[in-house]
Amino acid sequence: MATYHEGITTHAVTFDHRRGPVFYASFPSRPRATETIIGDRTNKAGEKHRLVSMLWDHLAAMESPLWKLCQSSNRVATSIQVVRGPLGKPYLLLGEHRGPAVSFSEGGGKVWAALCGDESDIGIDVAGTDEFRGEYPFHRVFHTQELQHASMLTGGDLAKASALLWSIKEAVVKALGCGFHLVDPREISVHPSREEGGGYTFSVCLSKKTQVRFPNRAGSSLWVRSFPRQKTWLSLALLNPGASAFPAACCGVSERLE
Repeated sequence: MATYHEGITTHAVTFDHRRGPVFYASFPSRPRATETIIGDRTNKAGEKHRLVSMLWDHLAAMESPLWKLCQSSNRVATSIQVVRGPLGKPYLLLGEHRGPAVSFSEGGGKVWAALCGDESDIGIDVAGTDEFRGEYPFHRVFHTQELQHASMLTGGDLAKASALLWSIKEAVVKALGCGFHLVDPREISVHPSREEGGGYTFSVCLSKKTQVRFPNRAGSSLWVRSFPRQKTWLSLALLNPGASAFPAACCGVSERLE
């Protein structure tokens, strides 16, 4: 499902009927060459703020499980801020309480943002085929079987298959909240997909080494939805940590983005 407002296209994706929707949207990124470093950072923050504001409005309009939890609270309306954890993972802060997961990516000349409609962790990534042309160390990043399967989906185009797999793995480590600082790409295994909603749904497994490193993820389910977009692949990873809930808070979006 896609809606259009203020030049921004917002999409809603459901991974299964038991989980809340994931909303994502993009905004054209300003050319870096025409800006100073400080100006570029300011523009990127503004673009992300606008995207988060729009996504939160959609979360409210669709009355997702998390939004209903907010409405059931007697708290006075508070603002939303985007803050980052120790390893740089962004999340929403609802007043003094941690809110739903949010993730950002830059690719295809755009800034992308995704917001989760429930308590799951998410990651979004956009990868372009141009990044995987020529001499690329495929064997150091991808498993043979997952690369063969991805190549079948892309008509034998190795660069497209690599962009697909990279976007999946990058989205996964963003959902984990560590990037590739703590997890090697080959510690993530991408399993054969099913076609769904104009894209593909993949199940993903973490190596035993990674599971030991993240014991709080034991028993979590990890799924990725991937969509082709011209010369790029867009992937959304959903990590369901099990039964939990956020403290209720009713909110609007603040003017500060960190």
